[in-house]
Amino acid sequence: MEDIIRVLPENIANQIAAGEVVQRPSSAVKELLENSIDAAASDITLVVKEAGKVLIQVIDDGKGMTPNDALMSFERHATSKLKEAKDLFKLKSMGFRGEALASIAAVSQVELKTKDAHHELGTLLTIEASEIRKQESVVLQKGTSISIRNLFYNVPARRNFLKSNPVEFRHIHEEFQRVALANPHIKFSFYHNEEEIYCLESGKLSKRIVQLFGKQYQQQLIPCEESTSSIRVTGYLGKPEFAKKTRGEQFFFVNNRFIKNAYLNHAVVKAYENMLSPDWHPFYVLFIDIDPSKVDVNVHPTKTEVKFTDDRILYGIISSAVKQSLATSNVAPSLDFTTDVNFSLFASKSNDYRVSESDKKYTEFKNIPSERTSSKNWELLYENAHNEDSLSREHAKKELSTPENVLLNSELPIASDKNEVGKNTLCIHNRFLIRQVKSGMVVVDQRAAHERILFERYLDRYQHHQGLSQSCLFPSQVNLNAADFNLAMSLKSEIQKLGFEFEAFGKDCIVINGVPPELGKFSEKELFEELLEQFKWNQSELTLNTFENLARSLAKRTAIKMGQQLVDEEVNKIFDLLFACHQPNFTPDGQATFVVLSLDKIISLFN
Repeated sequence: MEDIIRVLPENIANQIAAGEVVQRPSSAVKELLENSIDAAASDITLVVKEAGKVLIQVIDDGKGMTPNDALMSFERHATSKLKEAKDLFKLKSMGFRGEALASIAAVSQVELKTKDAHHELGTLLTIEASEIRKQESVVLQKGTSISIRNLFYNVPARRNFLKSNPVEFRHIHEEFQRVALANPHIKFSFYHNEEEIYCLESGKLSKRIVQLFGKQYQQQLIPCEESTSSIRVTGYLGKPEFAKKTRGEQFFFVNNRFIKNAYLNHAVVKAYENMLSPDWHPFYVLFIDIDPSKVDVNVHPTKTEVKFTDDRILYGIISSAVKQSLATSNVAPSLDFTTDVNFSLFASKSNDYRVSESDKKYTEFKNIPSERTSSKNWELLYENAHNEDSLSREHAKKELSTPENVLLNSELPIASDKNEVGKNTLCIHNRFLIRQVKSGMVVVDQRAAHERILFERYLDRYQHHQGLSQSCLFPSQVNLNAADFNLAMSLKSEIQKLGFEFEAFGKDCIVINGVPPELGKFSEKELFEELLEQFKWNQSELTLNTFENLARSLAKRTAIKMGQQLVDEEVNKIFDLLFACHQPNFTPDGQATFVVLSLDKIISLFN
C-alpha cells in the first residue's frame, strides 16, 4: 500500500494556521496594535482602507527591530517572550512580536519597515504569501511601520466569507476601542479611507472613555475600586439611568488584556439588581490585576476567553466592588460592607439567575391554599394567573403549525357589525386581547402583534419607495460616537426610507429634521440611538439584509410596550391590521403573536 501521510509545505501550513489567528481584518488589527504596545510605543497610528480588505497599516514609535529580528518575526512559532513552557504562566504582555505575523504574511502582501535605536539604517521587507520578495536597508526613524494589503487575496474562499464593509469596520472599531481603553497612557490615531476617526491624546482612563464614547459620558461615570491581597479591581461604572437595551459597552480587562466572561458579567449585572429594568445593560470598564499564574490565557486562539483558578472568589470581589461603588455614589441604597465577604455564598447565589421570575411565581401559585372560604384566594389566583402564559408559549407554537389554525385566520375578524366589535373583544392585564371565533377563541399578544404590523409596513414602504416622514417642529441634535456616526451615514439612504430625515452637523453629530409618522410620543433622539443599537445587535447575531435589519430594529423599538393601556379603537385596529399581514402568526424574530384555543381544548382544561 502506498503511503498517504505527508508533511504539508510551509506556505500551506501557514495558510491553515491563519484561519485560527486571522479570522477577519479586525484580527490582524488586534495583533499589530498589541505588537506595537509590547514595543513600548507612546504614539500609535492605525490606517485602514475599505474596512481592512485593501489596507491595514500600523505605525509606531516603539523600540523597532534589528534586521535579523525583522526576518525572524515572520517565522512560525517565533517569539521574543518565551524561553520555556512555564513562561506562559508569567506573561503580562500582549503580542509575541511574531506570533501571528507568519500567519498574516501567508494570506496577504506585507511590507515591514523597522529600525531600532542601535542601527543607523532600518530594514525594509516585502513578503507575499510567505515568500520574501525584497529585503534592503532604508533610512527610517526609530520604530516600526507594517502594512498589510489585500488580506486573503490568495485564499478566495476565505475572502468571500468576509462581511460587508460596515460590518467589518465595526469589528475593527471594536478592537481599536478595546486596545485604546486598556492603554490610556498611549496616544492613538485612527484613519479609515483617509478620514480621521479618532485622535486620542494620552491621559487618564476617564478621559479616554469620554474621548471614545462621547462627552455625555462625563455625567455617568462612577469610579470603582476594590483590592485584596491577590486581586485588584479598578475602573468605572455607568449610572443606572444611562443603561442601554443592548450589550456592547461592557469591558473586562485581565492584566490589561480584554476578555469575555459571562460569569463575571453576571456579577456586575447582579449588583445593579432592582436598579435596572429587565433587559437593560449597564456600562462598565473594569480592570482586574491578578497573578498571571492564576490565569490561563491560552484557552482560545484570540485570547478573549480565559480560565481562572478560582473564579468564584473573583465573582464575589467584583460583585462587592460594584455594590460598594454604587452605594457610595448615592445611586443605590446604603449597604453594610463592614462584614467579611462570604465568597462561597456569592458562588452559591450566582446560580439564582437560572430560575426565571415566572418560575418563582408559579411556585407561589402552586402553594396557594385550596380552601374557598376566603376571597383572598381569588385575588391571589388573578394576581398569578398571568404567569401561566409562559407555560403555554411552546404549546402555542406547535398549535400554530397545524392546518386547522391556518384556516382559522380567515374567520378571525368575526363581527359583521362594526359597532359590535369592541364588545366582542376583551383586554386583560393590558397585555392580551381576546376575541371569540367560531371554533373557540383567539388570544393576541398586543405588543408582538404591533411589532409584526410595523415590520410589514416598513418593508412595504421600502418596496414601493414610499418613505413617509413627518417634519419635526424642533430639529433634534444627536451626538454619536465615531463608529455610530459612520454607521448612520453609511446607512443614510436606507434609514431615510424608514421615514427619518437627518443630516451631518459637525464632527460625529447629526440633526434629525423628520421622523416616521408612527413615532407618537417617542423621543426622536432616543429612538434614533436605539435604532442603531438594535441594528448593531441584529448584525452581530443574525444574517439579514440591511433594510430588513433596519425594519426589524425600528419595529421592535416603536411597538407598543407590554402593559400599555389601549382604547377599544386601538384594540380593534390591531386585530384588523394583524390579520391583514402576510405572516400574522409570528413577530420577525419568531415570537408567537396569537394563540387559537379551540372549544375542545378549553373543555379539556376542565376535565
